[in-house]
Amino acid sequence: MFSKILIANRGEIACRIIKTAKKMGILTVAVYSDADKDALHVHMADEAVYLGASPSRESYLVATKVIAAAKKTGAQAIHPGYGFLSENAAFCRACEQENITFIGPPVEAIEAMGSKSAAKNIMEKANVPLVPGYHGDDQNEHTLKQAADAMGYPVLLKATAGGGGKGMRQVWSEQEFSEGFAAAKREAMSSFGDDTMLVEKYLTQPRHVEIQVFCDNHQNAVYLFERDCSVQRRHQKVIEEAPAFSMSEFLRTKMGESAIKSAQAIGYQGAGTVEFLLDVDGSFYFMEMNTRLQVEHPVTEMISGQDLVEWQLRVAAGETLPKTQLELTINGHAFEARIYAEDPSNDFLPATGQLNLLKTPIESKHVRIDTGVRQGDEVSVFYDPMIAKLIVWDENREKALQRLAKALREYRINGVTTNIEFLYNLATTDAFKNADIDTGFIEKNHNAIFHQANDKQGNELFTKQLPIAALYLVLSLANKTKEQAALSNDPHSPWHITNAWRLNEPHSHSLILAYNDIEYAIIIEQKRQASASYYQITITGEGISTHTVDCQGEINGEKVTVTIDGHRSQSIISHNNNNISLYQEHGVFSFSQILPDHGQNQDDDNHGGLTAPMNGTMVSVLVTPGEQVTKDQPLVIMEAMKMEHTIKAPSDGVVDEIYFSTGDMVDGGTELLAFSSSLAQTENTEVK
Repeated sequence: MFSKILIANRGEIACRIIKTAKKMGILTVAVYSDADKDALHVHMADEAVYLGASPSRESYLVATKVIAAAKKTGAQAIHPGYGFLSENAAFCRACEQENITFIGPPVEAIEAMGSKSAAKNIMEKANVPLVPGYHGDDQNEHTLKQAADAMGYPVLLKATAGGGGKGMRQVWSEQEFSEGFAAAKREAMSSFGDDTMLVEKYLTQPRHVEIQVFCDNHQNAVYLFERDCSVQRRHQKVIEEAPAFSMSEFLRTKMGESAIKSAQAIGYQGAGTVEFLLDVDGSFYFMEMNTRLQVEHPVTEMISGQDLVEWQLRVAAGETLPKTQLELTINGHAFEARIYAEDPSNDFLPATGQLNLLKTPIESKHVRIDTGVRQGDEVSVFYDPMIAKLIVWDENREKALQRLAKALREYRINGVTTNIEFLYNLATTDAFKNADIDTGFIEKNHNAIFHQANDKQGNELFTKQLPIAALYLVLSLANKTKEQAALSNDPHSPWHITNAWRLNEPHSHSLILAYNDIEYAIIIEQKRQASASYYQITITGEGISTHTVDCQGEINGEKVTVTIDGHRSQSIISHNNNNISLYQEHGVFSFSQILPDHGQNQDDDNHGGLTAPMNGTMVSVLVTPGEQVTKDQPLVIMEAMKMEHTIKAPSDGVVDEIYFSTGDMVDGGTELLAFSSSLAQTENTEVK
């Protein structure tokens, strides 16, 4: 066994590997960039070596620097984690040349699976079922379009060197092909330095099911069951679970044996994942094989009781697999939810900022958190925006899902926008509870996840959620004032009264709460009946009838207990600055308190400019100064945090001036171009 390894990665996966290495008595070496000099993985490791500037192409992706760090520290092996150099055949070969063990598969296996089209050719020869498609060498757009036309739309364009949803586009019609083809090639070149594409038939109701395989160099191979990874956004996984729901033993065995056949076809060693599309009729098709550890490996560890990183280290050191297929069993059910710094309501736009507050659920045998950050850390523009992975386990799917919902309610992050509320809403939908899931889950259940439409829901907003949030604000103000009064020299001073007393007027509070960008005026009047006091809450808003409810309530920490018209219920509240998140059984309801404008907040005139949504790089400028454009026409494309963002025309108009060129770095909020709207010009003409 190795005495020291270097981890050629960062963030949560680096911390995850360090934990297992320490458990096995193996010393660890971390590597880091400027942005990561104070990162958690650097502090956890026994040693750390500086690689270079923050951009990964100047640090984590420079193979010569990583190998030099291993040689300098005497590390006998390098664990690549996932991403970065983990599936880089040239890096694997360089390790071999320097007599450093690469903790992963042989270089030949990486090369075989490094091209999606080549991989499909290999699997076809091994009699592994494939999705219909074109995987040939002719990369002329006309050739790929002919193949797409022949198999019928929708189709999926994929970068052959891709992964993680990069260089991938759904094309729903012949008219969309050229734009999707150009975008996929551009993103593939940016992410992988290779824009070779394949096209395959897009199944409209598939599940994404992957099999965890392990092989040693003694001809042993096993599969550690399956994971369902169907819930995705931007072709990237959001919530994974193991085992897959509605999986018969016959189908599990059949898919597992196909996965082993796939691995053996390329002489595989170590941890690998064979990904399949599972259709509604039970047929399945090989999609790709990832020649590394997967982000979602913890759910497999939770149901199998095995440490997959330990397995990797033992296999790389020449040992046999720790278990045979017959010794592996499934115990319970597990979910993994990926906590991202992103804005789900804004097309999942990645977010940056400082983690001013980071409060996680308490870890136990049921709850595990894999993370690479601490409170106070910065989520930067340079790397993937994943903050942590929340993993839960219980004896069956229903109980595990309850654990997941509870843990998401307890997760608190302030300082950066996250997807926690989105995850909670998703996990508590009836469709998810009932496992009515395929890869289009988010799109199909958009209204339920984002709490839109639905008359019943709208009625509950006025009779339940809004009153609870409003009452919480009044009660929390009262509690805070009581605490201040108790610490003052005159706790009975009338200045400490919080019942909204006014001479000859009702005792009432007025406030404005916004939900889904709609503002509601709320009056909370304190009343008494017999010996009891209660609050009468009246809600008004544009286009709605006035709603009035009577309620009582109390606050205990983050829990608010409210009785509305005789119905007593409890909710969890998260209150950061002027944002209130109300966690209930069927999701999170987020409100923002609109404070009075005393003249400090004046709307800036942006002179018709369009601004960068966040820090990033200008990938492509699609228009020229003076060009007439139409509404929603793409103007420029930016890349930030491994994702492309297209800036489109807000209306018909003219591009007056462009301030940046392809390749330029741009700060978030910076004006990208000057734009004159035809609508504004028409209005000015009418005024004259």
